[in-house]
Formats: sequence, C-alpha cells, structure tokens
Amino acid sequence: MNQINRDTFSGVLKAWRKQRRLSQLDLAGMAQISTRHLSFLETGRSKPSRDMVLHLSDCLEIPLRERNSLLVAGGFAPIYAEHDFADDQSMAIRAAVDQILSAHEPYPALAMDRHWNMVAANKIVPLMLGGVDAELLRPPVNLLRLSLHPDGLASRVVNYIQWKDHLLDRLRRQIEVTADPKLRGLYDEASHYRMPPTAKGAENTPPADAGALSGLVVPLVLQTEIGTLRFVSTTTVFGTPVEVTLSELAIETLLPADAATGHALRQLASGL
Repeated sequence: MNQINRDTFSGVLKAWRKQRRLSQLDLAGMAQISTRHLSFLETGRSKPSRDMVLHLSDCLEIPLRERNSLLVAGGFAPIYAEHDFADDQSMAIRAAVDQILSAHEPYPALAMDRHWNMVAANKIVPLMLGGVDAELLRPPVNLLRLSLHPDGLASRVVNYIQWKDHLLDRLRRQIEVTADPKLRGLYDEASHYRMPPTAKGAENTPPADAGALSGLVVPLVLQTEIGTLRFVSTTTVFGTPVEVTLSELAIETLLPADAATGHALRQLASGL
C-alpha cells in the first residue's frame, strides 16, 4: 500500500496512479490523453487545468476528500463541501441518518465516519455494550477498537478470530481505496491486539445453529446478558454523494441471524 506524497500535484498524481496499480499507459488510455502529456504532469513539466484534475480524479476513482487535496495541490480551490457531522449545517444529514437508525429498531444500528468512529446510534446499541471498559466508550468511540480490543467486546465475541479477520480484511480494502495513513495506523494497532481466551480452540467455530446464512456470510456471535445473539451485519452508504462528510459516512446494521436472536432483541426493546 503506497504512501501518498501530498506536497505537489505531480507527486500526488503519481502516487495515486501507483496506488491503483496502473502504468502511465493504462491511465493515459483511460483518460484519453497521450502518455507524453501524463508523463509531463507527473514530472511537473506541465501544469494541469482544473478540468484535467477532475477528469483524472474520476479515472482514478479518488475519494472526494482526496480530490479536494489534489485540486489544492494543482493550484485550485476545493469544490467539494465538508461539514462536521455535529454542525448545524449537517442537520439534514443527521436527521436522515437518525431516521434510518430508528427505523431499524429493535435491532442495533449505528453510523460511523471514515475512521470507524461512531457518530450516531439507535437506542439498542448501548444495551449491547455492558462490561466494556469506560475508556473505550469515551467519545469518539472507535468501532474497530470497541469490537476487537481485549477490554471491549472481544471476550464476548464467540467467533473472535473469524470476526477479526473479517473486520481487518474490510479495513485493508478501505486503505487500498483511500490510502489514509490514519487507517493504516488503526490497522497496525488492531492487528496486534492480544487474543481473548474465548478465541482459542473450538470456540472460534460458530455453532451449527448460527442461522440460515451460516456458511454464506461471516456472522457476529455475541455473548450477552440476554443470551447468545447471532447477527448478520450489513453496511449502507449514500449513493453519488457530492459532500465529503456524507461520502465517508457508513451505516452499520446488525440483523438477527436466527429467530431466537430476533425474539430476544424484541423483548429487550420492549423494556425501553
């Protein structure tokens, strides 16, 4: 996974091309420009137009945040707005997210930003976090740490090794897309978490009654005060966003993988 040099347009462009594992010939063909012109852009001998920056960003599928950085490196103003999720300007986004999360009750659902920090959750999520170290619940709550840290949910995840591999693989693919150094640091940190005792031996294998989708998707099997709950996770993103914060937002939902889990969660929610 390549480091992105963010100092000059030529360095950023070249690094993104290598990040996408493309040759100059490949990218020139995709962009319908000459390899000579692309080479000049990558060496700084030619300066890009604003339209060329955006065109190459499309070809390289660069995320919106990094497109702004590429525009700035090329001498242009950023064009994609960015609002903090807690700002008044993000009120419409928050309202839409809250509506989605509430509609998912009585099942857990939450929203996270690009660095896996939780920015919103429905009423069921806090009920799943009993016994978690208070330090891990201090805002911003990082969902990767919460899931895999020994002082988080790790000791209650029956199929910990399988679940950890799933999350780290997902994070690895995210790093490939974004080249985000903070995500690389998070990956390195989580990779070295010590394994809880429940992850040893046969306990790592999900029970045979883990649901009809067992063997098709990686389930989350979680020990809780109301019994063993089995979930299938889904991730939802907003289509064709043109605002940075919204483009990086992911909604995580946990669906019951069996009837017993669904029943237990409905019982739990009835007490709210």
